[in-house]
Amino acid sequence: MEHIVIIGNGVSGVTAARHIRKLSDKQITIISDETDFFFSRTALMYVFMGHMKFKHTQPYENAFWKKNNIALKKGFVTTVDTDKKELLLSDDAKIAYDKLIIATGSKPNKFGWPGQDLDGVMGLYHKQDLDYLEKHSKGCNNAVIVGGGLIGIELAEMLLSRNISVTFLVREASFWDGVLPKEESAMINRHILEHHIDLRLETHLKEILPDNDGKVKAVVTDRGEIIECQIVGLTAGVSPNINFLENSGIKIDKGAIVNRYLETNVKDVYAIGDCAQQEEAIGHRKPIEAVWYTGRMMGEAVAQTICGNKTPYNPGHWFNSAKFLDIEYQTYGWVFPKPLDYEQQFYWEHPKGKKCIRIAYHKKTNELLGVNSLGIRLRHEVIDKWLTEKRSVNYVIKHFEQANFDPEFFSTHEKEIQQRFNSSQKV
Repeated sequence: MEHIVIIGNGVSGVTAARHIRKLSDKQITIISDETDFFFSRTALMYVFMGHMKFKHTQPYENAFWKKNNIALKKGFVTTVDTDKKELLLSDDAKIAYDKLIIATGSKPNKFGWPGQDLDGVMGLYHKQDLDYLEKHSKGCNNAVIVGGGLIGIELAEMLLSRNISVTFLVREASFWDGVLPKEESAMINRHILEHHIDLRLETHLKEILPDNDGKVKAVVTDRGEIIECQIVGLTAGVSPNINFLENSGIKIDKGAIVNRYLETNVKDVYAIGDCAQQEEAIGHRKPIEAVWYTGRMMGEAVAQTICGNKTPYNPGHWFNSAKFLDIEYQTYGWVFPKPLDYEQQFYWEHPKGKKCIRIAYHKKTNELLGVNSLGIRLRHEVIDKWLTEKRSVNYVIKHFEQANFDPEFFSTHEKEIQQRFNSSQKV
């Protein structure tokens, strides 16, 4: 019987296993050294904040794996021998495979800062990070977060929930301004400050200082400031977790290089999720997509291919969502920080500065290109349908209430949005 081995038990690897099982009776083994069972990584913050227990992050009961004949192996893969089709684990165990799926996800970026490996320095990606944070948050009064991305803002909210003061070092001129247009970025800047987070823009980490016991004592910025703290959160992005693939014969760059079928250059070896790098980027997408839903889609596609129905990875329209403290963010299609040559953007912001909508459309054809929403929930299926149907911006504005997903008694703003848009067209 053909043996499928999957390295990594995140959403991409587990999705691949589930769909292979639906389609076949192949032997399946998932290897991970992180946790015994699959869990929802995006829920880690809510465990720390007391909203749920860790067991609630596991979408499947423990008996699910045996019931579905999916073997789970706790272990760390050190070497992939593609000639022998064999994996070597850190305990010297060997596992043979017929087909291999690499789904090892990401690891937090470290840029060689002095002191980056001190006790009290951490990322927020793995279950072990949550345990480490739980340990070090006891008796902590001050924390410094380095890097102004989505993980950074989550970590800030977590620390605030324990009444720990937070200083946020962001190297950019405005929060996440490589992704958000200036108005949305400014809104988040204000919101961070309103939550009593010490936001330091255009500020770089220079060094992390130890105390006499080798624990974090303070950080030094490129402005010469010394900020006392007991925790340093490194959230300056993530990179593919592929160090173990060196000397395997598998072509790697920043990630494991794959084609549209998620095949590496080595026969019977695939890579999916955060660790995979498309040899040719798909549309405006980045070659590496560290996003939950794209990992799930890759898992579904590779399962089809392995089970005889060769299926390309086709992610469709770009989508992402996040939460900046208590402001929810959604984006659909493409809304660039600065409009492209052919692009026009319409922006509406509520007077209270907690809600906004931005619609990007083609200057000549008026075709919808993308939507940003902060503080207003939108229906994914509606916006996705409009993008597929290439609806005009006029149609979108006229029917925008169809996209509103806020609860019944929430205020709606479609009339103000339409009036603002009509006024902008008269200018």
